Amino acid sequence: MEPISTNNGAKEPLKQTQTLGSVRYHHEHTNEIILIPTPSQDPNDPLNWSKARKYYMATLICLAMFMCNFLAAGPTIAIVETAMDFFPAAGPAGMVGAISKTSYFFTCTALLQGVGNFFWMPLVNKYGRRPVYLASYALYFAVALWLSFTNSYASFLTARILMGFASVFFLHERGAVMAMYSSALSCGVAGGIIVAGLITIHNTWRTIYYVATALIGSLLLLVFFTFPETSYSRETTTVNGNEIPPAQEKSHISSDHFETGINPAIPKRKSYLQELQIFSGTYTTESLSNLFIRPLALIVLPPVLWGALVMSVTIGFLVAVTSNVAPAYSTAYGFEAWQTSLCFLSAIVGSLIGIFIGGHMSDGLADWFTKRNGGLREPEMRLPSIAVSLITTPLGLILYGVGIQYKLHWICPTIGLGLLNFSIVQATNVSLVYTIDCYRPIAGEVTVTTMAFKSCFGFLLSFYTNPWVDKVGYLNAYGTMAGISAAVLLCGIPIYIFGKEIRHRSWNWSVVKFVHWDDDREVGE
Repeated sequence: MEPISTNNGAKEPLKQTQTLGSVRYHHEHTNEIILIPTPSQDPNDPLNWSKARKYYMATLICLAMFMCNFLAAGPTIAIVETAMDFFPAAGPAGMVGAISKTSYFFTCTALLQGVGNFFWMPLVNKYGRRPVYLASYALYFAVALWLSFTNSYASFLTARILMGFASVFFLHERGAVMAMYSSALSCGVAGGIIVAGLITIHNTWRTIYYVATALIGSLLLLVFFTFPETSYSRETTTVNGNEIPPAQEKSHISSDHFETGINPAIPKRKSYLQELQIFSGTYTTESLSNLFIRPLALIVLPPVLWGALVMSVTIGFLVAVTSNVAPAYSTAYGFEAWQTSLCFLSAIVGSLIGIFIGGHMSDGLADWFTKRNGGLREPEMRLPSIAVSLITTPLGLILYGVGIQYKLHWICPTIGLGLLNFSIVQATNVSLVYTIDCYRPIAGEVTVTTMAFKSCFGFLLSFYTNPWVDKVGYLNAYGTMAGISAAVLLCGIPIYIFGKEIRHRSWNWSVVKFVHWDDDREVGE
C-alpha cells in the first residue's frame, strides 16, 4: 500500500478502508515484490507454510467443492428415471408433470448452495474455517446418507434442500489458486454428470448416491485429519518491545508455548494434535450481527453487482443448459443418458484450460500493468483479460442453441458446452478476484453476495428455460442469452476506466456504511 507520512517523518501504510484495493506490490526503487499481507514470525502463520502444504490445502478444498457439485448436479442426467421411481402411476401422459416436480430436487439444492452461505460465512469470519468446514461437511455427509435410502418425495426434497444448505463455498485466495477453485466447481458439475450417466448403464439412479456418499465420507475423514485452521489474526500486540499475534494474546496462551531466548514472544510450532483442535478462538472483534447484515448490503456496490452479474450469465446460463440437456440431446440425436453425459467431457477440458487463462494469464497481465504503474497495483489491472470470455461465452451459447435447433452434428453443441464451461472458470475468476481485490478484508462476504445472487438467478432460469425453449425455440432462447451475456461482459469496459473513482464514490453512499469493516480483519494469501 502507498505509505503516508507521520508527524515524525516516518511512513506508515494506508489502511484497506482508505485504499480500497490500491496496493503497492513492487518497491518503487528496487522493484522488489512486497508480500501483502506480510508474514509474521509465528511458525504457525499459514503464510509461513511450505508451498507444497499450501497447494495441498487448496487441492483438498477443491476436492470438497468438486464433491458438493458432483452430488448437486450429477443426478440430473437421470432425472427421467428418478421421476418414474417417485411417480410410478404418472404414465407417459403425466411424465412431463412428474419430471417438473422431480426437477425441484435440483433447483432447490442450487438455490440453497448460494443463500445458505449467508449463515455459514459470518461464522467462518468469527470462529475460523476449520470448525465451520467440519460442521458443514459432516452435515453434507449425513444428508447424502439420508438421500441414499429415503423413498418419500417430501423426505427426499427436504434432504436435497439441506444438502444445498450444507455446501460451504470458501473462496478467499486469488489468481491461479482461485482459478483452480472455480475449475473444481465447474468440473464438479460435469464430472458428476459423466459419472452419474455411466453408473446408470447397469445400475439404478440410487447407486449415484451410494457412490457419492462413500466418496464424501472418505473426504470428510481426510479433512478432519489433515486440514488445520487456516484463518490467522494478522494484527499484533506489542509487549516489552516484542510483537505477539492477537490470536495468541486473546487466547491467553501460557508462556510454555513460546520459544525462550532472544525473542520470547515467538510461539512454538503447534504439534499435529494441537492442529487438530476444532476451535482456536475468534478472528475478528466485529459482532455477529454486523457479519450477518453486511453481505445483504454489498450488492449495491457497483463492482460487486457487476461481478454477480458476470457469474449469473455464465453459471446461470449453464444451469439453463443442464436443466434440459438430457431431453435436448435425446430429441436431436437419440442419445441415451450415458451418451449425453459423455458430452460433458468437453466441459472438463474447457474448465481446465480456464485455469490457465483465468488464473495465470490474469495474474501475469495484472503484474505487467503493475510494473508499468511504478509498482502500484489497482484492482482494475486484471480486467482486460476478461475479453477472452467476451468471445467464448456468447459463442458457446449460440453453438449450443444452433446445434440443437437444426440438429447439426452433436459435436457442435458439445463444443458450445466446452466454451461455456471455459468462460465460467475464466470470466467468473477474473470478475470475482477483481471484487475481492477491491474489498479484500471482506472477501468472504463478497463471495457470499455474488454466489447468492447467482443462485437466485439460476433458480429462476431453471423454472423458465423449458417453457421459453418450447415457445421460441433453442436458437432464439440461447441467442438471447448470448446477447445478454455479451452486454454484461461489455460493462467491464466502464468498470475498467472508471473503477477507481466508482469504488471511492460508492464507499461514501449512506447505504454502503453497513458494509464498512473493522481494521482487525485481513485476508491471508
